[in-house]
Amino acid sequence: MNITKMLLASAVIASVAVPAAFADTSSKKIALSNNYAGNSWRQAMLTSWQKVTGEAVKAGVVAAADPFTTAENQATEQAAQIQNMILQGYDAIVIDAASPTALNGAIKEACDAKIVVVSFDGIVTEPCAWRIAVDFKGMGASQIEYLAKKMPKGGNILEIRGLAGVSVDDEISAGIHDAASKYPQFKIVGSVHGDWAQDVAQRAVAGILPSLPDIAAVVTQGGDGYGAAQAFAAAKRPMPTIVMGNRQDELAWWKKEKDASGYETMSVSIAPGVSTLAFWVAQQILDGQQVKKDLVVPFLRIDQNNLETNLASTQAGGVANVEYTLDDAKKAIATAK
Repeated sequence: MNITKMLLASAVIASVAVPAAFADTSSKKIALSNNYAGNSWRQAMLTSWQKVTGEAVKAGVVAAADPFTTAENQATEQAAQIQNMILQGYDAIVIDAASPTALNGAIKEACDAKIVVVSFDGIVTEPCAWRIAVDFKGMGASQIEYLAKKMPKGGNILEIRGLAGVSVDDEISAGIHDAASKYPQFKIVGSVHGDWAQDVAQRAVAGILPSLPDIAAVVTQGGDGYGAAQAFAAAKRPMPTIVMGNRQDELAWWKKEKDASGYETMSVSIAPGVSTLAFWVAQQILDGQQVKKDLVVPFLRIDQNNLETNLASTQAGGVANVEYTLDDAKKAIATAK
C-alpha cells in the first residue's frame, strides 16, 4: 500500500469508526440484493448503503460493496439476481427480501457456495442465513402504550395497516391488538390497508370515515400518517391523534400543527440505515467473528421534544434515519440473545 492510499484509508477509517486491523476482509466483495426501490424508505436505505459502504471501500475495509435492485418486486426475479451474484464471486450477500420463504432455495445455493447471507428488514427463513430484524410487534405496541398515557380515558381507534400478506404488516398489527387488549378503554373500530403509502392511505381512510364514530386516535405502520390527516381534514372531522411513521411530510405536517395549536403525537419506524448495520454484520462474519443468527435492533422513535431536530435532519421526501458504524454492529452482536 502506497503512502497516499494509507493516508486516505486513515482518514476514512476515522469517519466510519473502523479499527486499524481490517486487512482480513480487504479482498472481500459484498453485494446488496434489494427487491425494489419504489418508496421513500427504500430510497433512503440505498442512499445510506452507498454512503457508508463507499467510505468502507475507500478505506480498504472491503474490496467492493455493490448494490443491486430488481426492476419488479418479485421473488423469482430476486432469486435470479442472487444466483448471478453467486456466479460473480461475491463473498457475502446482504438482502432485503421480497419474501421470507420464496428465496430460500437461492439463498441455500449461496450458502453451499460458502457465501455469507445476511437478511434485514425483509428477512428470510432459510436457516443458513443471518437475520437482522426490528421488534415490529413492539413497534406496534409502543403506539398503544403512548396513547394510554396521553389519553387515559381512552377512545375509538382507527388502524391503518401496511401491505396485505406481508409479514411485517402482520407483526405490527399483532403488536397493536395485543397491547390494545390490555387497555379496555380503547376500541379499534375500523381497519384499512394503506400499503405504507400516503396516497393509498388517504383514499382508504376517506372511504371508511363515513361509517365510523368519533375517532380519538389513528395507529399506523409508516408512510400513511399524512394521508390520514388529509382525509380527516377533507371530511371536516375533528383531527385525532395520528401516530406518524418518520416520513418527512408527516413530520412537517406535525410541526405545523404543533406550532398552530399545540398538536401532540409521536412517530415510529425502522430506520432505513439498518442496511448499513447489515453490511457491518456481514463484514464481521467474513472477518471470522462468531455472530448469532438472529439480531434485533431498536426502532427509531420521535417524540414531541425532539421533533424539530429530526425534521431538520430529514431531507424533503425522505425518512428520518440512523446510519450504523462498525462499533454499533459489534454492540449488536455482543448483546444478541
